[in-house]
Amino acid sequence: MTEQSPKTAQELFALLDRLGIAHETLQHEPVFTVAESESLRDRIPGGHTKNLFVKDKKDQYFVLTVEENATVDLKTVHKVIDASSRVSFGKPEKMMEYLGVIPGSVTVLGAINDVTNAVTFVLDSDLMKHELINAHPLSNDATTTIGNNDLIRFLEATGHTPLVLKVTE
Repeated sequence: MTEQSPKTAQELFALLDRLGIAHETLQHEPVFTVAESESLRDRIPGGHTKNLFVKDKKDQYFVLTVEENATVDLKTVHKVIDASSRVSFGKPEKMMEYLGVIPGSVTVLGAINDVTNAVTFVLDSDLMKHELINAHPLSNDATTTIGNNDLIRFLEATGHTPLVLKVTE
């Protein structure tokens, strides 16, 4: 099996363009935490995301995409997402292998790099009430805004059927 390089933000934008998905991206200083990204709120409308890369004991991987200030109970979320066991955070190597990103840059848009469909993408139903959703375009020095339904279309175009579930407290 040949390892392919992770897709770039430009390749991500090209896919969104091919799909006819309107998107807008703002470059900014790298942000590693929700607290650091809050300074961008007045410049970027819509729901801002927090993404958790987790796995269960059977090595099933999930990206949980929730509103930035939402709380996810890692002790019980496995019941909601149909994992085989309690979940724990996935290792950085697997994050790079499946999503093409490093810690601090986990994003639902990393689905473009999951060509083997190793990851299940879970969108929190509260987040999806926002018309616009904001996520990192594969690195944490920019934020890309797309419509909530377009996010689902993007995921489906990458071969992923997202689960829209209430995963937050």
